[in-house]
Amino acid sequence: MNGLNDLSAQKIRIGIALGELLSEAGSPAELLRVVDDCERWEIDSIWVSDRIAAPQPTPEPVVLLSFLASRLKRMKLGTSALVLPTRQPVTLAKELATLDLLSEGRLLLVAGLGADDSRDFEATGVPREERGRRADEAIALMKRLWTEENVTFRGRFWSTTGLTLVPRPYRREGIPLWTGGRSPAALRRAGRLADGWLASRVTPREIEAGIQAIRVHAAAAGRCIPGDHYGALVPFCFAKSVAEASACAAQALRDRPDAALGDYAALGPPERVREKLEEYVRAGATKFVMRPAGPKGSARDQIKTLAETILPVLQTPA
Repeated sequence: MNGLNDLSAQKIRIGIALGELLSEAGSPAELLRVVDDCERWEIDSIWVSDRIAAPQPTPEPVVLLSFLASRLKRMKLGTSALVLPTRQPVTLAKELATLDLLSEGRLLLVAGLGADDSRDFEATGVPREERGRRADEAIALMKRLWTEENVTFRGRFWSTTGLTLVPRPYRREGIPLWTGGRSPAALRRAGRLADGWLASRVTPREIEAGIQAIRVHAAAAGRCIPGDHYGALVPFCFAKSVAEASACAAQALRDRPDAALGDYAALGPPERVREKLEEYVRAGATKFVMRPAGPKGSARDQIKTLAETILPVLQTPA
């Protein structure tokens, strides 16, 4: 792989996808207790997903992160991924700017197109074939609304005339907006429009190839994405053996037919989990969202093991 071999030179940060914790917590009070634990364990960030028509309870991400922001003092707050085509971008831009301001710049925004089999598009009246163009337009408009005054924008789906959005985000440069996905179109979008890339269920080799492609697209657009703005959402499961961890994770994850589970998940004893993450770092990823994929009811214990065994040797101190 062409990534840097010196892991100590990379600014590595490790966050947690709430996922299973939302159902395991059972109540808002219990969820806050677990989130408090994550902050005490020096987890870098908490991440939530976005599904409107999900079969399982999935809280609205902006509302949930606002709830958590009032509790947390240090941890960052992330979306992975906020489904842009189902949102009205002016309203969303104001919601996110307000959240970023109130959390003093701790919002981490990863935006995407939504799953191919999602029912969210029908539920929100968005034709599936328009989702890419809607996302591109929303990104361009929101970035301007966060940093400019009197924004006049003429798009196919949305338009504004002399609009100034206040309050502004906490950060003068606006909210960094990363994108996900691993398709050629997703990599072009990241290079042309995004501030970073965080992909889900990808192998280290796919991370390396994706970074190379994004850099080409960014250069063609006259842009440059910082070298530490690439990451991966990685399922993980600690167990005594790789086989035991794989069996547990297979129950919690959807199959990816074109890749083995162990190719894009960190499974087994702590040393094997660390080795998998080091593969990603050598490929060029430095930001991680770790998704617990252990036995039912084990998410908190899995995160605690991650904090005790992986963070001290891999995460860069804040």
